[in-house]
Amino acid sequence: MAVENKEKVSDYYESTNELISIENVSLVYDKSPSAIPAIDNINIKIYNGEFICVMGPSGCGKSSLLNILAGFKAPTSGTVKLNQTEIKGVDSHRGVVFQHPPLYEWFSVRTNIAFGPKMKKVPKNKIKADVEKYLEKVGLTEFADKKVYELSGGMKQRAAIASVLINNPEILLMDEPFGALDALTREQMQVLTRDIWWNTGKTIFFITHDVDEALILGTRVLVMSKHPGKIIADIPVNFTKDYIDDNSDDTRYTENYHEKRKYIMKLINEQ
Repeated sequence: MAVENKEKVSDYYESTNELISIENVSLVYDKSPSAIPAIDNINIKIYNGEFICVMGPSGCGKSSLLNILAGFKAPTSGTVKLNQTEIKGVDSHRGVVFQHPPLYEWFSVRTNIAFGPKMKKVPKNKIKADVEKYLEKVGLTEFADKKVYELSGGMKQRAAIASVLINNPEILLMDEPFGALDALTREQMQVLTRDIWWNTGKTIFFITHDVDEALILGTRVLVMSKHPGKIIADIPVNFTKDYIDDNSDDTRYTENYHEKRKYIMKLINEQ
């Protein structure tokens, strides 16, 4: 999927329009007095149109933080607000894409994508039009009537992304969505995700263990400490826009790229 128009989206990540505020958020799974928090005193502001990549050692609380943003878990302390309204439970304003897509294997791709709007009783003619729109957006038009179990891993992930986008969420929460894919498919999905971000202006919160993935996709990279998870670095990056402007991966070989990569790896490996 190619970028439709380089002028279509301005510098989203420079927006001053606050979408999400995370204030003094901690999460403790074990309520005993000696329990160590999974995440501790997280403070972040997320602005409209940002592509935030989150990194850190295994077990540092990345997924716990995403689950709080999604409304799957309530923080033990602190508040999370979307458009100044506290998040309490799950709703369609936040769409979640997991590493293993939660699709109905025995349904067609088209039926899976239409499922959310049908549950919300969206008019049938609008559902039909929107399904075609998002099938095209993720490159699955010719596979629309295939059963999910017939698809490759990359195609399943495309279907999952379309199933989320059709609900028009204000933010996409992606938990290592490409971690189980082979290298070539992963690269294709990275390009697809960047193009969707650029052409739609959606805000994306993306967990990854791959520093190169974070650098070539994100406009900010958040680095978390080992357990209990804290934010130890908030790094602005610009390489994803360079990819779009130049239509090449030359930026990956620049000195600036290697300096940022080395710095992030050092933060993670020294813990």
